[in-house]
This record gives sequence, C-alpha cells and structure tokens, in this order.
Amino acid sequence: MDSDLYDEFGNYIGPDLESDSDDEQSVYGQGENRDADEDAMEEDEDAEGEPETAPMSVVLHEDKRYYPQAVEVYGPDVETVVQEEDTQALDKPLIEPIKHKKFQMQEQQLPETTYDMEYLADMLDNTNLIRNVTLMGHLHNGKTSFVDCLMRQTHPGTVDTETTIPMRYTDTLFVEQERGVSIKSTPVTLLLKDIKEKSYLLNIMDTPGHVNFSDEVTAALRISDGAVLFVDAAEGIMLNTERLLRHAVQEQIPLTICINKIDRLILELKLPPADAYYKLRHIIDELNSMLTTNQPQDNPDGPPIVLSPVLGNVCFASSLYDVCFTLESFAAMYSAAHPNTGLKYKDFAQWLWGDVYFNAKTRRFSRKQPHASAQRSFVEFILEPLYKIFAQVVGDVDDTLPAVLSELGIKLTKQESKLNVRPLLRLVCNRFFGDFCGFVEMVVRHVPSPLDVAPRKVAHAYGGTAGALRDCMATCDQAGRLVAHTTKMYPTDDCTFFLVLARVMSGTLYAGQTVRVLGESYSAHDEEDSRVVQVGRLWLYEARYKVELNRVPAGCWVLIEGIDQPIVKTCTIVSVDEEEELHTFKPLRFNTQAVVKIAVEPVNPSELPKMLDGLRKVNKSYPLLSTRVEESGEHVILGTGELYLDCVMHDLRNMYSEIDIKVADPVVSFCETVVETSSLKCFAETPNKRNKLTMIAEPLERGLAEDIESGTVAMTWDRKRLGEFFQTKYDWDLLAARSIWAFGPDAAGPNILVDDTLPSEVDKNLLSSVKDSIVQGFQWGTREGPLCEEPIRNVKFKILDAVIAQEPLHRGGGQIIPTARRVAYSAFLMATPRLMEPYLFVEVQAPADCVSAVYTVLAKRRGHVTQDAPVAGSPLYTIKAFVPAIDSFGFETDLRTHTQGQAFCLQVFHHWQIVPGDPLDKSIIIRPLEPQPATHLAREFMIKTRRRKGLSEDVSINKFFDDPMLLELARQDVLLN
Repeated sequence: MDSDLYDEFGNYIGPDLESDSDDEQSVYGQGENRDADEDAMEEDEDAEGEPETAPMSVVLHEDKRYYPQAVEVYGPDVETVVQEEDTQALDKPLIEPIKHKKFQMQEQQLPETTYDMEYLADMLDNTNLIRNVTLMGHLHNGKTSFVDCLMRQTHPGTVDTETTIPMRYTDTLFVEQERGVSIKSTPVTLLLKDIKEKSYLLNIMDTPGHVNFSDEVTAALRISDGAVLFVDAAEGIMLNTERLLRHAVQEQIPLTICINKIDRLILELKLPPADAYYKLRHIIDELNSMLTTNQPQDNPDGPPIVLSPVLGNVCFASSLYDVCFTLESFAAMYSAAHPNTGLKYKDFAQWLWGDVYFNAKTRRFSRKQPHASAQRSFVEFILEPLYKIFAQVVGDVDDTLPAVLSELGIKLTKQESKLNVRPLLRLVCNRFFGDFCGFVEMVVRHVPSPLDVAPRKVAHAYGGTAGALRDCMATCDQAGRLVAHTTKMYPTDDCTFFLVLARVMSGTLYAGQTVRVLGESYSAHDEEDSRVVQVGRLWLYEARYKVELNRVPAGCWVLIEGIDQPIVKTCTIVSVDEEEELHTFKPLRFNTQAVVKIAVEPVNPSELPKMLDGLRKVNKSYPLLSTRVEESGEHVILGTGELYLDCVMHDLRNMYSEIDIKVADPVVSFCETVVETSSLKCFAETPNKRNKLTMIAEPLERGLAEDIESGTVAMTWDRKRLGEFFQTKYDWDLLAARSIWAFGPDAAGPNILVDDTLPSEVDKNLLSSVKDSIVQGFQWGTREGPLCEEPIRNVKFKILDAVIAQEPLHRGGGQIIPTARRVAYSAFLMATPRLMEPYLFVEVQAPADCVSAVYTVLAKRRGHVTQDAPVAGSPLYTIKAFVPAIDSFGFETDLRTHTQGQAFCLQVFHHWQIVPGDPLDKSIIIRPLEPQPATHLAREFMIKTRRRKGLSEDVSINKFFDDPMLLELARQDVLLN
C-alpha cells in the first residue's frame, strides 16, 4: 500500500478524484501513470487468463459520475459509481445478521406415536368414526393438563414421567408458558380407543379459560360438534363455567361434563368419601338447574338436557395424576378383574350413582339402606378404592405399598419405587386406571359424528336457505361440491403470514387446488369481498408438530397454507368453478363485547406503515378484536379487558411490527340512547326542497335490544313470523309489527326503524321507492350518534310522514340518505338523550376475613355488590358485583393490595347502563383534574370523548335542524312560556 495515498487507518488521502484540472486523471491517480498502469494490467491479464466479464457495480462516489477511464480499466460491462461518504447509519451493520424470531415452541419432527400416521390419515375418510370436540371451562380447571395426559398416552417419550412440571403441550406460545395461562385455542388430532378398544379419530380443541378470551371458545365451538365442560371439583361452578354453559346451549352444541381435579377433594380439602360424593352431586345438580333455566330459545318446550353419570355424559378426572373414569369404565375394570362372575359392566354401571346401596348379604343393589352405616354404591365401589390408593402412596410408601400394588397387579421397578410422592402417585394411577377410554366412550356416545350433526350445523351457521351446496353440506358428502368454513388463524414462526384453520363441510380439499374465498361481507348483490387463491400445503395440526396431507375430506379440520391474505376474521371457501348463487357462513356470535379501548401510535412517526401492517395482522389473530381510525386520525384498538389488550400489545410490538408503540390511557366505548318520546314531530327537507321526512324517536321496550343482538329475532324472518314475535312478546300492534323496515346500525343492531305512515296520507309506492335510502340514512345515523359519535342503542325511530318527489331524478340517494340521517338525529335530540356506559360483572373469591376489604375497594369505584356467599365445601367466599367499566382499570391490583393477595377476581362485560346526569346540561362546568359529582358524569364523559375525537366542545343543534324546524321550535317555546 502506497503510504502517500493512504493514512495509518487505511483511508484514501491521495489527490482529489474530482479535480477539474485539464490533466487527464485515472481512478488510480495522475494521468502520466496511466499508460504504465494499463501495461501492468495487460500483463496481469496475460498471466491470469481471460478476465471475468460478469456484470458488477463498483460504488466509489455518491454523486454517481461515470468515468470513461473505468471502461478502459474494468471493461465495457462495468458501471462505476464513485461515492465519497457512507450514507448508512452508524448503528446499522454492513451485513445484518438473520433474525430468528422465537415466539413459540419450535416445531418438532414427527414424533413416535402409538398409531401409524398413515392409519391416522386413512381414518379421515370414515366420517362416522370422527368426533370434533371443544374442551372448555373456567380458568385453571385443567383443560390443558388434560390434553397433556392424552398426549402422554398417544406419544410415548413426549415427557418424562419422573417430573411433576406440567408440559402444557398445547400452550405453544412462550408468553402462554410464562403467564401460565392459555391465550389461543389450539387443536390436536388424536387416535384414541374406547372401552371396547375401538379406535376413533378425535379432533380436540383446547381453549383458554380466562373470561377475556372467551372469543377463542366461540371460534372453536363454530367448527366443533360437541363440547366437554370442565369443572374444578373443589371450586365448583365459577363465573366462566356458567357463561360457557349458556353459550354452548345458545350455539346448539351437545354438552358433556368432566369434573376435574378430584384429587383436591382428597389431598387439599381432606373430605371424607361420603362428603366428596355430596360435593360432586351438588356440582352436577347446579349444572342441571342452569341447563333448565337456559333451555334453547328455538325449542323451549323440548326435552331438557340432563347431565348424569348414569347417562354417561359425566366423567371424573384428575389430570395431574393421570386419572379419568366414567361409571362404565370403572365398572369395566371390576368386570375385567372378576371375569368368572359374568358381571356385565353396562348393567353394573347403572347402580353406581345416586341413592343406591349394595347389600353384602343378598348380593343385590337396592334403594333402601340395608343398615345405618351402609355407604352409597358410588362411595363404596369408586371413591373408597380411590382414597385407599391415594392414602397408600402418600402415606405408607415403604411399608405396605408394595403389597397393595402387587395385589392390584401393578409392577414397579426399583428406580420407579424411589420416585417422589407426586410422580409415584401419577405412575400408580396411570397403571391402575390405564388409558382415558372412559372419556373417549363419553365423547363418542354423546357427541354426534360430522355426518349426524351436519343438517343441524348447516341450518344454524349457514346463510343460504336452499340449493345444491346446502344439500351437499347437510349430508356431509365427501364426493360432493367443496365448501369449507374457517374461524381461526395461526401465525407462522416468522409472523409474516398465517395458516388458516378450517372445517371442510362438504367435498374434498386438495393441496394446490384453486379455490374462491368469500369474506364475511360477501353477498350475491355485492361480490367485492371475494378472491380466487391457490391452496398451498395442507396439514393436521398437532400443536407442536404438523402432519402433512395431500387432501382432506368433509367432516375434518385442516390447516391451510397460502389463503390468509384476503381473510379478516372468518370466511367461506368454495370451488373456483362453482356456478350456484353463493352464500357465506354467518359471522361468529360472541357472548361478550369489546368495550375497552386504547389508542396507539408509533414512537417514530415514519414507522406508521409498519404499525398499520401489525394492526392488520393482530386483527386476524384475535377473533373479537377490532381496530379502527377515529375522525381525529388516532388508531383505536377495542378488546374485552386489560389482560386481552396486554396480550394484543405484546403481539403488536414484538411479533408483528417490531417497533416502539405509544399507548394512551385505556377508555371505554359509550352508547347513546333516549329515555322519552320526542317532544315534537321532527322534520327535514332534502337540499333540493322536493322531499320532506317527518320522524320521532322513543325508547325500545326492555329486553328487546338484547333479543335482537342475541339473534332471538332476526330481520331475515318473514313478515308474518316477525309480526307474531313483536305482537306476542312485546305487545306491539300488528300493523306496527309488520311495518318494521330495519334493525340498525347493522343486521343485528339494537335499534329499530318503523314505517308508521298511513296509506291515506302518504303515497306508499313512492315511499317504498326510497326505502333503501332511508334505511341507509338510519343505519349511518345509528352507527355514529349526535352526542359524541358513539353508536345509538335502544331507540325506535318512527317515520310519521313523508313527502316524496314524483320524478326519480329528484329523490336519489344523494338527496334522501343525509336527510334521513339528519331527521333521525333531530328526533333523537328531542327525546331527552342520555349516554350509556358498559358495566362489568365481577366475581371475587376471597377468604372470609377479606370480604370487608373487597367491599371497600368496590365502593371506591361506583361498584355495588349483588351477592356474597360461602363456597360449598371450601373456606372461601364468593362476592358477585357490578362495576362500571371506566372505573375498572387497575381494580384487580387494588383488590390484591387491600387483601394481601388473598382475593382473586375476574371481570366480564355484562350490560349497558345509563350514565347519571344530562349530557346536554350547559350549566355544568367541567374543571380539569377535579372529580365530578355523580350528576355531572354524563356531561364530563361526553365532553372528554368529543375532545379526544377532535370534535367541537359541545353539540351544535343548528347542525341537525333545518331553518323551518328551528322556527317551529321557537314557536313552540313561545307557546309553552
């Protein structure tokens, strides 16, 4: 290296390459050296052979001047760019390392299983042998650990039997493992055997138990044919247990029960066997009374659903110790142990529950107690043996356990007999009870196969009423036309795209097939929300590994690659050459609402596109999550609660956008309503003065809004059925009931538009010609109310009069739609408007000495207690209360502080309630940073919401009233005063 041209650090300090002097210069230095340099290069070329002619780019200077000398030096294919300074940021490496994102468990290779994978794939063709089932229940009632037990049985070597650390096989996300709570519902497909050793293919969906994530359960129930409701034997019926039971009945899903954690009755509560029986019976009786009160709406007089161990739809389990049995599976163990007695396990099982006693002298069962100390058969034949096994392992490991185990035919190696108590107890129970054949028997018998459930499933979830597609789905025809329904999406390891979980309803889906994806807003009139895409690979999802298939027939679940782009929440997949008029599956109907709201923005404004992309992806990932942009330009995320939004923000920041994001303080959604009928008939004229609409607003009957939202009544019903419903249940007159035009702001919105005009006063033909425009104006108005652009709720709008132009040119949508909205607003403002806020139902479990502290915390947050009662068979109290959602932030932390961490609470949206005070009372002055009295709250909420949305401080009445309307108001004011 020439020391004159380079400094000690190797930087070039030779003569200026940009010199404008007449001396010819080369990239190597002065012109006189050029010939010598060229000679040297020619000698090098002769020595090295032919020079390379591959195109290359030499970057030397920023202003991209091209030097003809470079062509002579490097050849004609070389582009020379001279660059003086490095434009790359100092903190950015020249070659960036490849980042491997780690948010979930690394995918495993196909593990060793008790069945052959080809046999598993062949089972997909036998629809009668498939069961699609959802495991659901309250938080920490043992659903995930129950799936762990099934994985241990079917995947030997998956987990070490000596460890007591739960595997949580279906919690694939690291954040789930860290929090110790399931966040996503995850499916596993397993081949399991019933009592008779017959194999069935079970598609099992493990769902979260936290009440914030009940939207995951809704998505799981849609593609399932049955549900197993898990109940903790010690805690009994909890908040989410009751909600999920009601939800399953509403979704017409056959229900079975698993009473889990029965080991807690023995080891924690230390109940005697007889008391444990009463505790179990109390749980089943409570569930049955709930089922009676939540009888299906469409069949209120049908036979009630009854849960009973005798019927076989209740099983008992301890997933911590690998115990699971039904009456039949336990009876089968007795039958196998005494083969010479001719004991039939099905007959024996009928006598193992209820007030049934065994008379040892007569060797018969009877309903009468043979003697005072006689135990019920369930206690004598099931609980006492179970208690003895637990007592032997926990108590006398060294002395009497070997003798007892040899009597039971259980052999332990020396190493196994030296295990700690918990692993040893699990091992002994596993060897004693064997596989979970009782659970499989219960599911097979009480959950219908896809073939049997298809007609009911299609009638409940599919939007179309007739046609060849519907017929194919109703028969679950594997050779018929292709229809599949998707409800869930799972991100890939690098979070760039999603794999879509679908249920094939009819036909067969092939890898590489071209299909048509219909979104939720697709209809025969508006075909915009549809896209033709090509299916990538297909898999059976097993939580931590996938089994690839080339085709999946009807009745099965499948994970699909390559179709996620057009899907937002759910979709319907059909064949690309389908010629019939297409319909979609109905959107998911959730049992809660997203009422908690946060505003987000990137710390670095230039990273807004990354955040928007992240918001799109996180919206796909959570079924109930919704994102929107307010008028002020802020990006808002709506979720069900604090934990839900915390998980959403974790995913948004770390998984999907990888940028710093600022979050505003959480707020809640409000609704707008009225409490009286409009004080005068409100009218509005179209801008061309050719049309005039007159309307009033009044509150809806109590419970009607909830009926519309829950789907108890639908606008799709025919006029006669709709009229009968409103006439019988809400005492409407028949004319009004049959004149309902729309629900709003969407198909199941909690407001009603009624045509209350008379044919003698209004030209009905002209009115019906603008009906669609008026309905659109009504929908627009109810979506954003006049108080603070929040949805209107619980209001009936009546059209009293209408003057419509004769010429179609003068009654177009551009004239009618904004006028209909404006007249709806004026009618609303004349009917004593009020704000509504969401209220949460709170369930707190705490020891008796903490109850007063719970009351104190609730009182500070406008909460009121509805019930406090001791939990049967435990030292805890349950306090049930209502708290306004806007006062609920930080409630859980506050509660734990006041009770030294002894209280545990869950909160879930329950109902809407009117905020005290008049939002339009201008005499109220809102002072910053001062708490307002209760009567000022409505005004405060309205003003602060308007400020946040970038609206003017107060509601301007002139904005919604025409001049003639203002004159009419002034005239009435004069008359009144």
